[in-house]
Amino acid sequence: MSSNLLDKGYQPHNVEKRWYDFWESQGLFSAKEKSEKPGYSIVIPPPNVTGVLHMGHALNNTLQDILCRYRRLRGDNVLWMPGTDHAGIATQNVVEKDLAAKGLDRHRLGREKFIEAVWEWRQEYGRAIINQLKRLGASCDWQRERFTMDAGLSKAVRKVFVQLYHEGLIYRGNYIINWCDRCFTALADLEVDHEEHDGYLYHIRYPFKEDKGSVVIATTRPETMLGDTAVAVNPEDERYHDIEDREVLLPLMNRTIPIIRDKYVDMSFGTGALKVTPAHDPHDFEIGMRHNLERVKVIGDDGRMTSAAGKFEGLDRFECREAVVEALKTAGLLIKVEPYKHSVGHCYRCKAVIEPNLSKQWFVKAKPLAAKAIDAVKNGDTRIIPDMWTKTYFEWMNNIKDWCISRQIWWGHQIPAWTCKDCQEVIVAMDTPQTCPACSGKDLVQETDVLDTWFSSALWPFSTMGWPENTELLNQFYPTSVLVTGFDILFFWVARMMMMGIHFMKDVPFKEVYVHALVRDEDGKKMSKSTGNVIDPLSVIEQYGTDAFRFTLAAFAAQGRDVKMSEKRVEGYRHFINKIWNATRFALMHLETGYAKIDRDHLSLPDRWILSRLDGTVDIVSGALDNYRFNDAASALYKFVWHEFCDWYLEAIKPTLYSSADQQRREATLSVLWRVLRDTTILLHPFIPFITEEIWHKLPGTEGSIMQAVFPSDDSDSIDSRRRDIDSESKMELISGIITGIRNVRGEMNISPSLSLAVMVQSQNESTRKIVQQHQDLIINLAKLESIVVQEPGERPPTAATAIVDSASIFVSLEGILDFAKEKNRLEKKITKLTGELAAVSKKLDNENFLNKAPEEIVEKEKKKYARAVEKQQKLQATLEKIQELAD
Repeated sequence: MSSNLLDKGYQPHNVEKRWYDFWESQGLFSAKEKSEKPGYSIVIPPPNVTGVLHMGHALNNTLQDILCRYRRLRGDNVLWMPGTDHAGIATQNVVEKDLAAKGLDRHRLGREKFIEAVWEWRQEYGRAIINQLKRLGASCDWQRERFTMDAGLSKAVRKVFVQLYHEGLIYRGNYIINWCDRCFTALADLEVDHEEHDGYLYHIRYPFKEDKGSVVIATTRPETMLGDTAVAVNPEDERYHDIEDREVLLPLMNRTIPIIRDKYVDMSFGTGALKVTPAHDPHDFEIGMRHNLERVKVIGDDGRMTSAAGKFEGLDRFECREAVVEALKTAGLLIKVEPYKHSVGHCYRCKAVIEPNLSKQWFVKAKPLAAKAIDAVKNGDTRIIPDMWTKTYFEWMNNIKDWCISRQIWWGHQIPAWTCKDCQEVIVAMDTPQTCPACSGKDLVQETDVLDTWFSSALWPFSTMGWPENTELLNQFYPTSVLVTGFDILFFWVARMMMMGIHFMKDVPFKEVYVHALVRDEDGKKMSKSTGNVIDPLSVIEQYGTDAFRFTLAAFAAQGRDVKMSEKRVEGYRHFINKIWNATRFALMHLETGYAKIDRDHLSLPDRWILSRLDGTVDIVSGALDNYRFNDAASALYKFVWHEFCDWYLEAIKPTLYSSADQQRREATLSVLWRVLRDTTILLHPFIPFITEEIWHKLPGTEGSIMQAVFPSDDSDSIDSRRRDIDSESKMELISGIITGIRNVRGEMNISPSLSLAVMVQSQNESTRKIVQQHQDLIINLAKLESIVVQEPGERPPTAATAIVDSASIFVSLEGILDFAKEKNRLEKKITKLTGELAAVSKKLDNENFLNKAPEEIVEKEKKKYARAVEKQQKLQATLEKIQELAD
């Protein structure tokens, strides 16, 4: 044990590095494969190897770490499984940019050399976010760190693909998919970001084949009309009941296409007639399936028009749009063009406009897998918290579509499928086949596509624990206890883990899913580089320390509510960290030993009260963390430490600590001080691990790391069992209420804290009078009084300010204390000044020009300024009226 003296000020950075290194070197993050302790496990949402720590990571991992540290203190065998994701498209894009800066590209390198370059990049830069998570204090079991493309996970991915294929749940076929011509790959629906764009609605005339009439259609993408294979109308649309013609001529292509009737057609959109392009629109694809329409692909994978586009072949798709519009004008077939705001899909990585395109891809049949995942949540096998996300989960799962899992990139798990060049047989197998099982041919070519990143991530809860082998880790820790995640990957990841976990492990991957909200700026706006409101977690940690940052995140992590983050809030909680440090420093000046037992026979009222309040705080914190109410736990700790322990208890016991008159009382108080400081440090540890470890090693009577301590609870100390002391809490509430009433009078009347006051307390209640008399020394000390008189209700003392607390009236004598005329003059001047300020702000807020043109945050700031000034004016006016009443 080192000296128990604390430095005058807390310097977080040296402390943080020293204790993190200590935790790692002592193996304190490691789970035991075999243990009699209850198992508790969390798998980290694997961050991308391209990533840097952002606010979403910081919140997500802080909450996970709080849970893991809490469960260790509760005696659980905790596994927090860490790892990173290869992030196929994202990583390939980053490496391609890096190569471009060197004058290279992947095609010149070739696939094998390019993959080598990605692995080199991953080795050099991929550790960055892990080191950043360590700065955050994340207590992951780093010895078990996994990567979605390490050998074990690759084996698991291949086994899942092969098994699903042979079960008929993976198939390959031509289907409409989201295509990014920049990344040159298919994207799942969830990988498409939809943004509102100002575009145009083009009304085009499609002439009847046999008649002079025509059907007018409206479209936002006229270039796709070159691939139309029908015009559809709703069978209930009366406007088209009398159409006898069954065919129209496709403008610019001179191709005959049929008029069909389908209930999908929205009669309120455009003219109620819909051009059907099965190869370039997902809804049209479905219509085409129902009506057996031809699929004509006019936009190629490179974003240029194919030979099927006729004279427009070779044009970029957007150049083609302009050319088609001009050609329609020339032919007299463009009726009108209207401005139209509509949603346009973009690649979630490179932001290029997505093209719905017909392509041969690999798919997972999702509905059979989703059915069991739906039942698991309905049956309560997995609980989603907050419950509001359960409905969203059901809505998405009930309407799930087949999952396109193939990606036309090089970085990722290459699909284990081979095609025989001789007979076109497709072989899907765990090991690379040497000959074709159908024709014995040896010319086999492996599929060049790789699997969607989320395919390997979907296996994360069990693949990281050694599956497909039956490992001790799986037996001990699967299913995991909870998944902590953001709502933005509820479907990307959570739903898919549910489907895969149930199918391959015959059990849910996690018993609970806690869905946290987003971290926004202090005004509730989404953080983005373009608006300049991004807060960098690492710079905040550097400036204020990790513990202050973590506590801020927890304090604002209310269920179902976004976290509004600002550096001012972190600075506020740094004051809290300093408060803890200073309080501990004061306590350690008096504590020379640890106390195994509390001497309850010599406890003062403040001693009994603080023990009871500690017990109440233990209940709140444990109950809140068990139910993922992080903000409630943080709030209870803040209130207890700052307002009850520091502001009241430490101040109340100072006379006892500095007195040698009653050694038994002093020793009893020291035993309480030690116990409260010890248990409070343990309670705080999950939230602020660094400072609590530092305090733990300075506190006499402690051993080892605080991570090995026991969380305070009813059964944690059989000799000194915990119990709430309602009597002492009631008495202390009365005493503190009286002291607060006297302090309020000081504040309202602008009386210096150094002036001793004479106070009278009157009460009809004999019990109240008795309590005040028994503890008048405490009141005199904390309220800084000259004297206190306790009596039954009688005549009010002259020139006395009054405060009412429960059944007691408090009279503070102001005779000889206050110059009423001078104070009246001071208050009147302040009120006059405030009135002028209010008039200026009111004039601004009454100005319509200001309200309409000023930024919203400036207007809101002025409104708050006005409200504060009004409140202050009202308080000053009330005090002035009291002064006038006393002076009279």
